[in-house]
Amino acid sequence: MKKLDGKVVLITGASKGIGLGCGLAVLRHGGRVAALALDAEECSSEYTRAGHSVGKDVLPINCDVRDATAMATAFSKTLDQFGKLDGLINNAGWHPPAMTIEETSLEDFESLVKLNLTSTFVCCKLAIPHLRKTQGAIVIMSSEVALLGQGAAPSYVATKAGQLGLMRALALDLAPENVRVNAVCPAGVMTPLMNEWAATQYDPSAALKQVDNWHPMGRMATIDEMGEVCAFLLSRESSFVTGQVICPDGGASLGYADKAPKKS
Repeated sequence: MKKLDGKVVLITGASKGIGLGCGLAVLRHGGRVAALALDAEECSSEYTRAGHSVGKDVLPINCDVRDATAMATAFSKTLDQFGKLDGLINNAGWHPPAMTIEETSLEDFESLVKLNLTSTFVCCKLAIPHLRKTQGAIVIMSSEVALLGQGAAPSYVATKAGQLGLMRALALDLAPENVRVNAVCPAGVMTPLMNEWAATQYDPSAALKQVDNWHPMGRMATIDEMGEVCAFLLSRESSFVTGQVICPDGGASLGYADKAPKKS
Protein backbone atom coordinates (compact mmCIF):
# COMPACT_ATOMS: atom_id res chain seq x y z
CA MET A 1 0.00 0.00 0.00
CA LYS A 2 1.32 3.43 -0.95
CA LYS A 3 1.44 6.12 1.73
CA LEU A 4 -1.09 8.43 0.07
CA ASP A 5 -3.42 5.75 -1.30
CA GLY A 6 -6.90 7.21 -1.68
CA LYS A 7 -5.90 10.66 -0.45
CA VAL A 8 -7.20 13.74 -2.26
CA VAL A 9 -4.85 16.73 -2.23
CA LEU A 10 -5.53 20.23 -3.53
CA ILE A 11 -2.40 22.07 -4.71
CA THR A 12 -2.18 25.70 -5.75
CA GLY A 13 0.27 26.73 -8.46
CA ALA A 14 0.35 23.12 -9.57
CA SER A 15 1.28 23.44 -13.25
CA LYS A 16 5.01 24.06 -12.93
CA GLY A 17 7.95 24.25 -10.56
CA ILE A 18 7.54 23.08 -6.98
CA GLY A 19 3.77 22.77 -7.37
CA LEU A 20 4.18 20.35 -10.25
CA GLY A 21 6.77 18.40 -8.26
CA CYS A 22 4.28 18.14 -5.39
CA GLY A 23 1.48 16.98 -7.68
CA LEU A 24 3.64 14.29 -9.25
CA ALA A 25 4.77 13.10 -5.81
CA VAL A 26 1.19 12.81 -4.55
CA LEU A 27 0.27 10.77 -7.62
CA ARG A 28 3.40 8.63 -7.28
CA HIS A 29 2.32 7.72 -3.76
CA GLY A 30 -1.23 6.76 -4.74
CA GLY A 31 -3.11 10.01 -4.21
CA ARG A 32 -5.30 12.14 -6.44
CA VAL A 33 -4.72 15.81 -7.19
CA ALA A 34 -6.86 18.89 -7.67
CA ALA A 35 -4.32 20.99 -9.56
CA LEU A 36 -5.08 24.71 -9.41
CA ALA A 37 -3.29 26.86 -11.96
CA LEU A 38 -3.71 30.03 -14.00
CA ASP A 39 -3.72 27.87 -17.13
CA ALA A 40 -5.55 24.56 -16.69
CA GLU A 41 -4.71 23.50 -20.23
CA GLU A 42 -0.98 23.87 -19.59
CA CYS A 43 -1.50 22.00 -16.34
CA SER A 44 -3.24 19.13 -18.14
CA SER A 45 -0.38 18.88 -20.62
CA GLU A 46 2.24 18.59 -17.88
CA TYR A 47 0.47 15.76 -16.06
CA THR A 48 -0.43 13.96 -19.27
CA ARG A 49 3.20 14.16 -20.37
CA ALA A 50 4.13 12.54 -17.07
CA GLY A 51 1.77 9.64 -17.81
CA HIS A 52 -1.14 10.46 -15.52
CA SER A 53 -4.85 10.26 -16.26
CA VAL A 54 -6.27 13.77 -16.36
CA GLY A 55 -9.89 13.75 -15.27
CA LYS A 56 -9.51 10.59 -13.22
CA ASP A 57 -6.48 11.08 -10.99
CA VAL A 58 -5.82 14.75 -11.79
CA LEU A 59 -8.36 17.54 -11.95
CA PRO A 60 -6.82 20.69 -13.47
CA ILE A 61 -8.75 23.81 -12.44
CA ASN A 62 -8.31 27.34 -13.74
CA CYS A 63 -7.88 29.51 -10.65
CA ASP A 64 -6.21 32.79 -9.77
CA VAL A 65 -5.50 32.45 -6.04
CA ARG A 66 -5.86 36.23 -5.63
CA ASP A 67 -9.59 35.76 -6.34
CA ALA A 68 -11.35 34.35 -3.27
CA THR A 69 -14.50 33.57 -5.23
CA ALA A 70 -12.52 31.60 -7.82
CA MET A 71 -10.86 29.64 -5.03
CA ALA A 72 -14.21 28.79 -3.45
CA THR A 73 -15.37 27.53 -6.84
CA ALA A 74 -12.20 25.44 -7.18
CA PHE A 75 -12.88 23.78 -3.83
CA SER A 76 -16.45 23.03 -4.88
CA LYS A 77 -15.21 21.41 -8.09
CA THR A 78 -12.72 19.33 -6.10
CA LEU A 79 -15.42 18.07 -3.75
CA ASP A 80 -17.79 17.37 -6.64
CA GLN A 81 -15.11 15.33 -8.42
CA PHE A 82 -13.48 13.46 -5.55
CA GLY A 83 -16.01 13.67 -2.70
CA LYS A 84 -13.54 14.67 0.01
CA LEU A 85 -10.31 16.50 0.80
CA ASP A 86 -7.38 15.00 2.72
CA GLY A 87 -4.60 17.49 2.09
CA LEU A 88 -3.77 21.01 1.00
CA ILE A 89 -0.48 22.34 -0.35
CA ASN A 90 -0.37 26.13 -0.47
CA ASN A 91 2.28 26.59 -3.13
CA ALA A 92 1.23 29.46 -5.42
CA GLY A 93 3.40 32.53 -5.05
CA TRP A 94 6.00 34.76 -6.64
CA HIS A 95 9.41 36.26 -5.92
CA PRO A 96 9.70 39.75 -7.45
CA PRO A 97 12.97 41.17 -8.80
CA ALA A 98 15.45 42.60 -6.30
CA MET A 99 14.08 45.87 -4.88
CA THR A 100 14.83 47.84 -1.73
CA ILE A 101 11.99 49.22 0.36
CA GLU A 102 12.53 52.62 -1.28
CA GLU A 103 12.02 51.03 -4.68
CA THR A 104 8.94 49.08 -3.59
CA SER A 105 5.64 50.89 -3.96
CA LEU A 106 2.79 50.37 -1.52
CA GLU A 107 0.75 48.93 -4.39
CA ASP A 108 3.47 46.39 -5.20
CA PHE A 109 3.75 45.40 -1.53
CA GLU A 110 0.01 44.94 -1.09
CA SER A 111 -0.20 42.98 -4.36
CA LEU A 112 2.45 40.51 -3.18
CA VAL A 113 0.79 40.17 0.22
CA LYS A 114 -2.43 39.22 -1.59
CA LEU A 115 -0.68 36.66 -3.78
CA ASN A 116 1.71 35.08 -1.26
CA LEU A 117 -0.04 35.46 2.10
CA THR A 118 -3.73 36.32 1.77
CA SER A 119 -4.23 33.46 -0.70
CA THR A 120 -2.71 31.08 1.85
CA PHE A 121 -5.14 32.34 4.51
CA VAL A 122 -8.15 31.98 2.18
CA CYS A 123 -7.12 28.52 0.98
CA CYS A 124 -6.68 27.26 4.55
CA LYS A 125 -10.02 28.79 5.56
CA LEU A 126 -11.77 26.97 2.72
CA ALA A 127 -9.98 23.68 3.34
CA ILE A 128 -10.24 23.32 7.11
CA PRO A 129 -13.95 22.31 7.36
CA HIS A 130 -13.23 19.43 4.96
CA LEU A 131 -9.91 18.46 6.56
CA ARG A 132 -11.62 18.17 9.94
CA LYS A 133 -13.72 15.37 8.48
CA THR A 134 -10.70 13.43 7.21
CA GLN A 135 -8.17 14.44 9.89
CA GLY A 136 -6.09 15.77 7.03
CA ALA A 137 -3.03 17.97 6.76
CA ILE A 138 -1.91 21.32 5.41
CA VAL A 139 1.49 22.13 3.97
CA ILE A 140 2.48 25.75 3.41
CA MET A 141 5.31 26.36 0.95
CA SER A 142 7.27 29.21 2.47
CA SER A 143 10.99 29.94 1.99
CA GLU A 144 14.18 29.77 3.98
CA VAL A 145 14.47 33.54 3.65
CA ALA A 146 11.47 33.74 6.02
CA LEU A 147 13.90 32.53 8.68
CA LEU A 148 17.19 34.04 7.52
CA GLY A 149 16.21 37.19 5.65
CA GLN A 150 17.25 38.27 2.16
CA GLY A 151 18.66 41.50 0.80
CA ALA A 152 16.56 43.70 -1.48
CA ALA A 153 13.45 41.57 -0.87
CA PRO A 154 11.41 43.19 1.94
CA SER A 155 8.03 42.31 0.44
CA TYR A 156 8.90 38.71 -0.30
CA VAL A 157 10.51 38.07 3.09
CA ALA A 158 7.58 39.67 4.90
CA THR A 159 4.99 37.57 3.06
CA LYS A 160 6.91 34.35 3.57
CA ALA A 161 7.48 35.07 7.27
CA GLY A 162 3.77 35.81 7.57
CA GLN A 163 3.01 32.34 6.26
CA LEU A 164 5.01 30.85 9.13
CA GLY A 165 3.05 32.82 11.70
CA LEU A 166 -0.21 31.65 10.16
CA MET A 167 1.06 28.06 10.11
CA ARG A 168 1.89 28.09 13.83
CA ALA A 169 -1.44 29.66 14.79
CA LEU A 170 -3.42 27.12 12.77
CA ALA A 171 -1.33 24.22 14.06
CA LEU A 172 -2.26 25.17 17.63
CA ASP A 173 -5.94 25.65 16.84
CA LEU A 174 -6.30 22.43 14.86
CA ALA A 175 -4.07 19.99 16.80
CA PRO A 176 -6.92 18.87 19.11
CA GLU A 177 -8.84 17.81 16.00
CA ASN A 178 -5.87 15.91 14.53
CA VAL A 179 -5.48 18.30 11.61
CA ARG A 180 -1.78 18.96 11.16
CA VAL A 181 -0.23 22.11 9.70
CA ASN A 182 3.43 22.44 8.71
CA ALA A 183 5.61 24.59 6.48
CA VAL A 184 8.40 23.79 4.04
CA CYS A 185 11.18 26.37 3.67
CA PRO A 186 13.43 25.51 0.73
CA ALA A 187 16.58 27.32 -0.28
CA GLY A 188 17.36 27.22 -4.02
CA VAL A 189 15.18 25.00 -6.20
CA MET A 190 15.66 24.54 -9.94
CA THR A 191 12.35 25.81 -11.31
CA PRO A 192 11.15 27.78 -14.34
CA LEU A 193 11.11 30.87 -12.10
CA MET A 194 14.78 30.29 -11.27
CA ASN A 195 15.59 30.03 -14.97
CA GLU A 196 13.63 33.21 -15.68
CA TRP A 197 15.71 35.02 -13.06
CA ALA A 198 18.96 33.66 -14.49
CA ALA A 199 17.97 34.85 -17.97
CA THR A 200 18.02 38.44 -16.68
CA GLN A 201 21.64 38.12 -15.56
CA TYR A 202 24.73 38.94 -17.62
CA ASP A 203 25.82 35.29 -17.67
CA PRO A 204 22.83 32.98 -16.96
CA SER A 205 24.96 29.85 -16.63
CA ALA A 206 27.30 31.53 -14.15
CA ALA A 207 24.33 32.90 -12.19
CA LEU A 208 22.82 29.43 -11.79
CA LYS A 209 26.21 28.04 -10.78
CA GLN A 210 26.49 30.72 -8.13
CA VAL A 211 23.13 29.65 -6.66
CA ASP A 212 24.30 26.03 -6.75
CA ASN A 213 27.35 27.07 -4.77
CA TRP A 214 25.28 28.64 -2.01
CA HIS A 215 24.44 25.08 -0.99
CA PRO A 216 27.17 22.98 0.67
CA MET A 217 25.84 20.00 -1.28
CA GLY A 218 26.89 21.89 -4.41
CA ARG A 219 23.52 22.07 -6.17
CA MET A 220 19.97 23.30 -5.93
CA ALA A 221 17.09 21.01 -5.05
CA THR A 222 14.86 19.44 -7.67
CA ILE A 223 11.10 19.85 -7.73
CA ASP A 224 10.78 16.11 -7.12
CA GLU A 225 12.75 16.42 -3.89
CA MET A 226 10.41 19.17 -2.67
CA GLY A 227 7.44 17.02 -3.65
CA GLU A 228 8.70 14.11 -1.58
CA VAL A 229 9.04 16.32 1.52
CA CYS A 230 5.44 17.46 1.07
CA ALA A 231 4.22 13.91 0.50
CA PHE A 232 5.83 12.92 3.82
CA LEU A 233 4.09 15.78 5.62
CA LEU A 234 0.72 14.77 4.17
CA SER A 235 1.12 11.11 5.10
CA ARG A 236 0.73 9.14 8.31
CA GLU A 237 4.51 8.87 8.42
CA SER A 238 4.44 12.37 9.92
CA SER A 239 1.41 11.77 12.15
CA PHE A 240 3.03 13.46 15.19
CA VAL A 241 4.52 16.40 13.27
CA THR A 242 2.66 19.70 13.43
CA GLY A 243 3.59 23.37 13.74
CA GLN A 244 7.02 22.67 12.30
CA VAL A 245 9.25 24.32 9.71
CA ILE A 246 11.06 21.81 7.52
CA CYS A 247 14.11 23.21 5.70
CA PRO A 248 15.23 20.98 2.82
CA ASP A 249 18.11 23.29 1.91
CA GLY A 250 21.16 21.20 1.06
CA GLY A 251 22.92 22.75 4.05
CA ALA A 252 22.47 26.34 2.82
CA SER A 253 21.61 27.64 6.29
CA LEU A 254 24.71 26.20 7.95
CA GLY A 255 27.09 28.86 9.25
CA TYR A 256 30.52 29.56 7.82
CA ALA A 257 30.06 27.06 5.00
CA ASP A 258 32.05 29.34 2.69
CA LYS A 259 35.05 29.15 5.05
CA ALA A 260 35.23 25.36 4.98
CA PRO A 261 38.24 23.83 3.22
CA LYS A 262 37.54 23.36 -0.46
CA LYS A 263 38.48 20.29 -2.41
CA SER A 264 40.93 21.03 -5.19
